[in-house]
Amino acid sequence: MTETATTEKLLLQKDGPIGWITFNQPEKRNAVSQEMWQAMPEYVADLASDPAIRVVILRGAGEAAFVAGADISQFKDRRRNAADEEEYRRISGAGSESLTRLGKPLVAMIHGFCIGGGVSIAITCDLRIAADDARFGIPAARLGLGYHYKGMEKLMSLIGPAYTKELFFTARTDFSAQDALRMGLVNQVVPKADLERFTRDYALTMSRNAPLTLRSAKASVEQLLRPDAQRDYALLDKLIKDCFDSQDYQEGVKAFSEKRRPQFQGR
Repeated sequence: MTETATTEKLLLQKDGPIGWITFNQPEKRNAVSQEMWQAMPEYVADLASDPAIRVVILRGAGEAAFVAGADISQFKDRRRNAADEEEYRRISGAGSESLTRLGKPLVAMIHGFCIGGGVSIAITCDLRIAADDARFGIPAARLGLGYHYKGMEKLMSLIGPAYTKELFFTARTDFSAQDALRMGLVNQVVPKADLERFTRDYALTMSRNAPLTLRSAKASVEQLLRPDAQRDYALLDKLIKDCFDSQDYQEGVKAFSEKRRPQFQGR
């Protein structure tokens, strides 16, 4: 695994076709600081532009947490009032939006605490793989803060209104990995000892598939979640055309007839 860029609190590493972004504040259960969000767009742009990277995985450092929410220690200095909150939301929004715009598969590898902002980050990903020790919750009602409706909409589109209300109304932080699987919040639950191996193998499986097809499928799901009038069908038609016009399509057909694994190049 090659470390290509670092800051103190956010790490970027490249491991063959996999890019890893690590929230690196284990002493605070990887609570997300403003500095992390500021670094995120640059990291995502690096991985997006690197043709060798086929899949991106988000993880938390240490043994205790994926991400246990926002770094509340910064609230008294950087989120003192509505004006501060607007600036914080602009910075965090740019970081989150960079993850949303990533055209490659994005996976959350979750262990330990995945609370508040950690849930928000996880649902930005395409897939969520959880260890059996994972714990989930959104304790906004314990802090008295207002949870932005965009995040609420994203969560509700994933797990539905009833489970969304349960998370918010109870403010519990002890929903288990099996609870999350039942809700549809995560895709897979595995023993903690197997989490990294399982997630890496899952990512490698995806990385062997045609990148243009994955990009088209990801964009299609995103567009089909929107109301019909807001869907960019021209974009989806172009992405489908790109697949059929690609060298990868020719390679896929040839490999199938020759009964071998195709070697896709993303073009």
